[in-house]
Amino acid sequence: MGNLRTALLAWLFARSADGQFVLRIEDLDRPRIRPEATQRMINDLRWLGLDWDEGPDCGGPYVPYMQSERLEIYQHYLQRLQEAELLYPCYCSRAEVAHAASAPQQGAGDGPRYPGTCRHLTQVQHRRHEANRRRPSLRLCVDDERIISFTDLIAGSIHQHVQQEVGDFIIRRSDGIFGYQFAVVVDDGLMHINQIVRGADLLHSTARQILLFEALGFPVPTFAHVPLLLDEEGKRLSKRIQSMGLEPLRGANMTPSDIIGQLAASCGLVENGTSISAIELAKKYHQQVYVIIVSKLQSSQQNIATIN
Repeated sequence: MGNLRTALLAWLFARSADGQFVLRIEDLDRPRIRPEATQRMINDLRWLGLDWDEGPDCGGPYVPYMQSERLEIYQHYLQRLQEAELLYPCYCSRAEVAHAASAPQQGAGDGPRYPGTCRHLTQVQHRRHEANRRRPSLRLCVDDERIISFTDLIAGSIHQHVQQEVGDFIIRRSDGIFGYQFAVVVDDGLMHINQIVRGADLLHSTARQILLFEALGFPVPTFAHVPLLLDEEGKRLSKRIQSMGLEPLRGANMTPSDIIGQLAASCGLVENGTSISAIELAKKYHQQVYVIIVSKLQSSQQNIATIN
């Protein structure tokens, strides 16, 4: 339900401003992907009345919309970063990074800060790692002094010293899978995405992505990180909690309008108990997204929102 509420808000931002809504399937981590889950997600969105203008099932000007089918594109832009000498191989495992004596602090939401262990390896050290058949990841060499500043539509003014908080971050993993930060920036840039609406748990990723937008020569979009849906104890709802999915609600004869109403009420967009379709909700806030929706979401950030 938390993912669905974020999807509703992203859709509402686009529709209330007469924008285009894009559905992209981020399925790069193939060992963890379940095709039936992707189809269920698409079915759930359609059942709720959330449509899209571009996507894997309807096409669009920037096909394909499945990340697993865009690997050659990512490789091309990876090569551009390599040619600009912005990448270097890193042979550190996650455990080694976590236990590095020089990196006791946690990074910006993704675990320990990378301390730059492999940033200045000698050729002899490279050859030693290769001889031991250690496969390297590729990391972006982050400017030591650069502070990224941006204004999030919900969270306000954000400043992050990426090197101090995160360090050099992964662009391609040691198993050959392209990193999330890199792939989404390439996709957003090529698909001409000018506004990104997503959950507040991804706010800490934004500074890194801005670095990549700039390095690859793409315009930087605006960002709106919406509050997450929480349970009665103030904890984030897990997608592993099957009881909070749509199926039990549909089994209880709840309609799409009932569920849209609950999701909208949980962030202050309508009164509790309201039954309203997605289209009706978009009409309600037509051309007022920045004045009303943003203010409602800002005021709801500290509230514990529940779905009954």
